[in-house]
Amino acid sequence: MGVVDRIMERAATLTAAERKVAEVLAGDPQAVAFGTVAQVAHRATTSGPTVVRLAVKLGYSGFVALQSDVQQELARQLGPAHDRIRQRPPTDLLVRVHQAELDNVEQSLSTVTDATFGRIAERLADRHRRVWILAGDVTLPVGEAMGQQLGQLRAGVELLSGTEVTVSRRLSAVAAGDVVLAIDIRRYERWLLGLIRYAAGRGTHVVAMTDSPLSPLVAPSSDALFFAARGVGPFDSLTGALAVTNALVAAAAVRLRTSATPRLDAMEAAWSATRMLVESEPRPPSGPAPDRGANGR
Repeated sequence: MGVVDRIMERAATLTAAERKVAEVLAGDPQAVAFGTVAQVAHRATTSGPTVVRLAVKLGYSGFVALQSDVQQELARQLGPAHDRIRQRPPTDLLVRVHQAELDNVEQSLSTVTDATFGRIAERLADRHRRVWILAGDVTLPVGEAMGQQLGQLRAGVELLSGTEVTVSRRLSAVAAGDVVLAIDIRRYERWLLGLIRYAAGRGTHVVAMTDSPLSPLVAPSSDALFFAARGVGPFDSLTGALAVTNALVAAAAVRLRTSATPRLDAMEAAWSATRMLVESEPRPPSGPAPDRGANGR
């Protein structure tokens, strides 16, 4: 389990002072990896004993063990892609990827509480609320999956993309009670954070889908869901985020079953009438080809 994963698991038990240290740990791991207890305490505007208490609460024997783990994570995964690409690739790459993605899905779904999940699903399925989806550049595929699937189940779902000016203009139509789903991971995009603060100020229900309880997306949000994003290569993984997205869409579909059924039927009828989709061709029967005569007919 990584350092940020430990923070996620124990976030509810952290005191205000411990949370300050955790914010430094998640947001500036280099300060912990290469600093002293006193330096970390100064950076977090707290005390040395608080730094040590957090290390123990996270399951380490003390600050030195925490620091060692942070140093290993920095070398392994916390750096940006241009740093990670320089690392020596593992010889068992496929095995590593297999295990990492299984862990991402397990951690992402196991941290979701029934109460939070149910509350978010209810709002996504409420046809009286518009749903606005904001995603960072890295997490845009997750936003597209949510928008495409939820948009088939109900109207009023909009994925906001384009320039910051375009997104801001379109989001100006947001109304109190709407749902704004914000998706981003470490090295968070400043424009996205500014827009969800704006949306929260308009009385919307902001839901953050992000990688840590210490993400800046969490503070202005009404609810948050967390996903693991550990990647074996130079890039973070979106597998955990897509697993959470699939779960939310499935839960919304249960709640929208009555109204979504004729909606999906109409889509299927349109696709069939226009022959937009190509089904797989049936395989010819095995065996010798039939005798078609001299002219081949």
